[in-house]
Amino acid sequence: MNKIVALWAVPRSTSTAFEWMMRQRGDMTCFHEPYGEAWYQGEQPLWPRLTQDSLRTPGLTLDSVHRSLLEAAGAGPVFIKDFPHYIDHIWNEAFLSNFTHSFLIRDPAKTITSIHAKWPDFHEKEVGFAEQHQLFDVLTEMNGTAPPVIDSDDLLEDPERLVKLWCDAVDIPFIAEALSWEPGARDEVSWWDGGSFHANLRNSDGLKPQPRTEYIEIEEAPKRVRDVHARAVKHYRHLHSHRICP
Repeated sequence: MNKIVALWAVPRSTSTAFEWMMRQRGDMTCFHEPYGEAWYQGEQPLWPRLTQDSLRTPGLTLDSVHRSLLEAAGAGPVFIKDFPHYIDHIWNEAFLSNFTHSFLIRDPAKTITSIHAKWPDFHEKEVGFAEQHQLFDVLTEMNGTAPPVIDSDDLLEDPERLVKLWCDAVDIPFIAEALSWEPGARDEVSWWDGGSFHANLRNSDGLKPQPRTEYIEIEEAPKRVRDVHARAVKHYRHLHSHRICP
């Protein structure tokens, strides 16, 4: 069976654009947050803002998702983009050994304010920094080496260089042509919230170099956002210290 190449990210971290780049390659079956779909809308959803009226999909569970991924990996190379907080209760060596792990991080001042803009009632569990840090440490201890980490700001500033370094780190060939695509609908990655999180991706034509954005003044955010940021930033800094430097 092929190892599943996994990019463990946090919400609002350019991860779906990275996933779309992977889809352009044409040599891997790509999955968009498969564990997240079960976490939010499976038979037994786990998200903390769950209500009686929340959508539930018969037959969709974390186990069924995992079986589908293993089946796909048995047939050929597989890539997934997902968030560690969806599966932090099922980490063990047998489960984690099915993946080639990597991480995408982003400044929490940028991600948390963006989450708040979309979901003012977001729960801290949906932010994901603590679980991302925990998974990174689990894998480092389990394998004796730290998994590769890329930072969104580095990626956007020099996408070709960072993607090449990431490809080297996860042992897949670099395909420069995959960094460009035609703007348009992204139905493959719009299962949740009607795709509103992916408006920028729909209008984009590739991973192109962008000037590094300025730091967001978190002090201007609502108090709850500032409090969540204060707890998240130490987790981000830990992974940032291990990032692949361009």
